[in-house]
Amino acid sequence: MTTTVHAYAAPTAGASLEPFEYDLPDLGAHDVDIDVEHCGICHSDLSMLDNEWGMSQFPFVAGHEAAGRVRAVGEHVTHLQPGDRVGLGWHSGYCNACMQCLSGDHNMCAGSSATIVGRHGGFADVVRAQAMSVVKLPDGVESSKAGPLFCGGITVFNPLVQLGLSPLDEVAVVGIGGLGHMALAFCRAWGCHVTAFTSPSKMEEAKSLGAHETISNRDPEAIKQCRGRFDLILSTVNVKLDWNEYIEALKPRGTLHVLGAVLEPLDIAAFPLLMQQRSVSGSPVGSPATIARMLDFSARHSIAPTTEHFPMSRVNDAFEHLRSGNARYRIVLDRD
Repeated sequence: MTTTVHAYAAPTAGASLEPFEYDLPDLGAHDVDIDVEHCGICHSDLSMLDNEWGMSQFPFVAGHEAAGRVRAVGEHVTHLQPGDRVGLGWHSGYCNACMQCLSGDHNMCAGSSATIVGRHGGFADVVRAQAMSVVKLPDGVESSKAGPLFCGGITVFNPLVQLGLSPLDEVAVVGIGGLGHMALAFCRAWGCHVTAFTSPSKMEEAKSLGAHETISNRDPEAIKQCRGRFDLILSTVNVKLDWNEYIEALKPRGTLHVLGAVLEPLDIAAFPLLMQQRSVSGSPVGSPATIARMLDFSARHSIAPTTEHFPMSRVNDAFEHLRSGNARYRIVLDRD
């Protein structure tokens, strides 16, 4: 039995989104359909809308931060039931057979499916995904704020797990925006001493979001005074910086971890890495298991993204607000 989906789609790159309908075929044995109640807008949605990465297909239905309730489950799905509160992030499926999947690193599966690449996403009343990629929401996580956790939230939480962050570590977050504001909250609750590198206009706000102290990212001298200080620096920006200054701010064996999708090559000198055994790394979103751990951690510590809400029918206004750079800090579309 087919399902008619009512969505919003862009007909061409950079175009305004328009009402759009399409039919889903019979539900696969390992799939679920989700009634979308809320869906976040991520900067990746904007990049895909503008086809900045050269892999968008049109008409394009964005939305990879969906939260809602299970509408229907395939015959082989046992861990989800209709009515369950769930979320869906960047990945909508995995091969479940490669070494990465078998090792629990589904987010690095070469055969994974992205929710908005080659398929229609969550700016719709229904979104379909493989059940493995859909995660239940625990009590204590509001559906209206859950969507951004499934992309921005897991992006900044995943390295805390992967890098074995200690509560005794000194952590710095570069850029306090959609990713950075959640990184501050997670690192603070983790027990770390947290410093925010941000613009002067956001310094006081950064402290309210979880930073113990702030440093202007526009003051080269202030950055130089941090040499040898941090165990981990999380960079959430997508613009080129003086990366060598931030590497010098690391302790021996410290790590600069890149989370923002910087399109320019990183200009990094070798000697600051060699002499102090520092490293530069990066990571994508997390596996379903790590997403579930993040959601439990969020519920335990009452962590939620700071959000602004638009009805889904005003999706174009929401995109313009995102383009303006004035969003504080994640935008969520609510089903009309």
